[in-house]
Order: sequence, then structure tokens, then C-alpha cells
Amino acid sequence: MEAALTILALLLVAFVALGVYATVKAVGAAKRGVDRTITQARRTVEDTTLRAKSFGQTGVAGELAQLRLTLRTSMRATQDALHAGAAEDASLAESVALFRRLSEHGLELDDELKRLEREPDRATVAGLLPKLRERTQRITHSAESLRWAARDRARQFADDDLDALNAQIDIEAGALRHWTVEEPPLASGAGTPASAPGPGPGTDWPEPAASTDPSAGNSGTADQAWPGPAREESPQAITAPDPRLRTTYPWQKSTRPETTN
Repeated sequence: MEAALTILALLLVAFVALGVYATVKAVGAAKRGVDRTITQARRTVEDTTLRAKSFGQTGVAGELAQLRLTLRTSMRATQDALHAGAAEDASLAESVALFRRLSEHGLELDDELKRLEREPDRATVAGLLPKLRERTQRITHSAESLRWAARDRARQFADDDLDALNAQIDIEAGALRHWTVEEPPLASGAGTPASAPGPGPGTDWPEPAASTDPSAGNSGTADQAWPGPAREESPQAITAPDPRLRTTYPWQKSTRPETTN
């Protein structure tokens, strides 16, 4: 009884712990979702404000807003491209690490431009604009280099995969159209030619008698030393031969040549 109560208590504690863990995870995910939404909304509002300043204001304020908008747009596009590519291509990990180092310079420049927007001394800010513009161009150029390299790599992989797929489809299409290939003609017969006369059914070829004439010399020996090609015995057919394919018959006599006396 005590063992059963102990097991029930342990199960209850385990269920409670699991419920607390699931609640904490759910609250954390919800908090991250809310933070992400707030950050996205704040970023959208700030980009809209910068775009309005760059088009609506002139002079130093408009130039600073344009630099910030260009910097933020380029860095955000590069970040999205690298993160999307790194999920499928592990070789982009080094590019992501380089972009993180570049982002530190970009964030530092963005903060500096944001502080200069509130600077009342416009003459001093105007003197700093050439250097700020150069730094912005260097950072955005590096970001664009990484972004376009990642896109070109992904496009090349897609082209290679498409070429391989097209080759496989061509092979499969050719295999499906196998009936259009002209097949070689089949052999007319596996054994002796049909036109050659042969013995009828049940008739054996007589064996040549050995020569006993002593005047023949070594002719018999020569015939034994240099035999002709052996005839290959073809396997006996299951069905009887077609009599229509035989050109001669065993009961037919050959025509005797006419002799002149």
C-alpha cells in the first residue's frame, strides 16, 4: 500500500513539474513573440519617419536621415539573405560571422547619425557629413558584397540542380519512348541454313570407309592429321521441322548430266 502511494505521489510531482515547465516555455515563447512584434513595429515606424525626413527635409537633417535609411536598409537586407542561406548552406557560416563584425560598425555609425540629428550646431555637422557619407558607403558596399555573393551562390546551386534534373528527365523520356528505336532484325535460324539439303527424318549420314589401298601412301594419315572442322551438334528441337522449309527430299534423285558419245 505504501509503495502504491509513493508511486502516485511521484507521478503527481512529475505531472506538476511538467506542467510548470510547459507553462514557463509557453510564457517565454509568448514574450519573445511580443518583443519581436514590438521591435518590428518600432523599426517600421522609425524607417517611415526616416523616409519622410529624407524626402521632406533639406540640408543637414535630410542628409542624415538619408544616410541612416540607406545604412539600415542595406544591413537588414544582407542579414535576411545570409540567415536564409545559412539554414540550407553551412558554408555561409563564415559569411555570417563577418557580417556580425560588420554590424557592429554599422550600429555604431547608426547611433552616431542618430545623435547628430539632435545636434543644434548644424555647421559642425555639415563639416562631418563627407566622412560620415564615406563610412556609410564603405559599410553598405561590404554588406552588398556579402549579400550578392550569397545570392549568386544560391542561384548557381539552383541552376546545377535544374541541369541535373533536366538530364534525368531526358533519359527517362528516352526510356519511355523505347518503341521508336529501330531494333536489329532477328537471326533467320540458330542451326544450319534452311537452304542446305539435309537428310530426312530417321536417316543417318554414312561414315566414310577407311582406305585400305596401300598405294594411297600417306593420304589416310594426312586426312587424320588435318581433320576438317567438326560439325556442332544442334540440340534436338521439341517440334518437328516444317516440311515446307526443306528444298530437297531424300527420295528425289539428282539429275544426271547428259553425256555425249
